Amino acid sequence: MTDTPILYSFRRCPYAMRARMAIVASGVKVALREILLRDKPQEMLGASPKGTVPVLIDGESVIDESLAVMRWALKQNDPEGWLENDAGGLIEECDGPFKHHLDRYKYAARYEDTDPVQHRELAMAFVNKLEARLEGRSYLCGDQRRLADIATFPFIRQFRIADENWFDAAPIPNVQRWLKGLTASPLFQSVMEKYPLWKETGAEFRLAGAGKS
Repeated sequence: MTDTPILYSFRRCPYAMRARMAIVASGVKVALREILLRDKPQEMLGASPKGTVPVLIDGESVIDESLAVMRWALKQNDPEGWLENDAGGLIEECDGPFKHHLDRYKYAARYEDTDPVQHRELAMAFVNKLEARLEGRSYLCGDQRRLADIATFPFIRQFRIADENWFDAAPIPNVQRWLKGLTASPLFQSVMEKYPLWKETGAEFRLAGAGKS
């Protein structure tokens, strides 16, 4: 894959998930290098010392923010028009206040003096906003998925995983339907394929759905 942009990714990271989905949707070729966050390759850390994924290396350029990776791919090719509507700041709210409460709900043991139920209720303010926005429509911006759907849904998926029974019983039918549909979509399923670790094997892959090489 000489001269092909390199993507360092970790399968279960929601930031990496949304980057991979945008890359597959765009059809842009990248050389995927699967890593473990607890055993990061020095090559990745040399390019991006902060040590988070995704990290995209395109020639001399390094992009280590997931939204920037998404936009990098979609600016090259955006067949579904994901960049046409930013959904009025929903992505920023997801990445900011919602993610703050999600972390303290799902990973409460990592934080001192944290009440996970309180943070769950605070996180629900954002979920309820999505619930209202999805009334009468399939996606956050209408009948077609857009950037906001793909950028936010991995974190709503994570919110559900924290307590699936509670989430499934909550009065948010629109969000439940939306999440179920995106989770079952061929696009999401394709980016969740398991790959051997690059550090152990040296193997690089084309993302599933865009072919492999």
